[in-house]
Amino acid sequence: MTHIENLWVYPVKGLDRTSVDEIRINDAGTFLGDREYALLDPETDDSIEDRVDSVEKTYNGKEIDTLHELESTYDPETNVLTLRMRETDETRQFDLETDREAASEWFTEFVDEPVALRRRGPPSFIDRPKLGPSIISTGTLEEVASWFDSMTVEGARRRFRPNVEIGGVPPFWEDRFLGDDPSGFAINGVRFEVVEACARCVVPSRDPDTGQAIERFQERFARRREETLPEWVDRDAFEHFFTVMVITSVPNSSYGGTVGVGDEVEVADAAEL
Repeated sequence: MTHIENLWVYPVKGLDRTSVDEIRINDAGTFLGDREYALLDPETDDSIEDRVDSVEKTYNGKEIDTLHELESTYDPETNVLTLRMRETDETRQFDLETDREAASEWFTEFVDEPVALRRRGPPSFIDRPKLGPSIISTGTLEEVASWFDSMTVEGARRRFRPNVEIGGVPPFWEDRFLGDDPSGFAINGVRFEVVEACARCVVPSRDPDTGQAIERFQERFARRREETLPEWVDRDAFEHFFTVMVITSVPNSSYGGTVGVGDEVEVADAAEL
């Protein structure tokens, strides 16, 4: 059965994920609590915090190549962010409702330039704020991990940072929904329409624990991606092959719905691949 294998949100953009058993679609068509906080240039005007089309600079793994030194957990019940330095085991905790200024000072020292920890309502700090959750299959993660000696499947999950992992399907199952007239699927009554393949950045090349980069990662990845592209995939849907995972859009009619681990994925065109 095609089903949800794992669900994740990333409470603070660029920091560690939080695994959830169930998640609600908010009124922007994204996962509730995903990228709710981010590190920004402190000169950002507070008045734009709720604007969808803001262009302020956010700091994440692309800009901060030392994030692997930091382990983070976030408790949505208490709003407490816990930070642990892997090398020294130093631990700090901040209540993100009341201690955001102190957290900003801590991150400024860590990043070695002024940053401010900010919060924003839906769609929060999603890279593509008018689009929805990112989706990848277990088969894809297993296939990609097999291309690199130093990559495990769990490591691939952490490197590629999806919201939804789909089990019970072949590698690159999610690519079937790309193309000029893509179909979509439903999970627990929530409709997901695939919009685009996700182009990757430097982050997946780095070991999430050590920061060690895989040599010639982009070149090797793109070559294997093209070589293993299933024959049923629309090749014209790819501008290049340094892509994996898909980005979805959730229609207004599905806002407020919930999806959970184990939920069946219902495909309108159920043809076998």
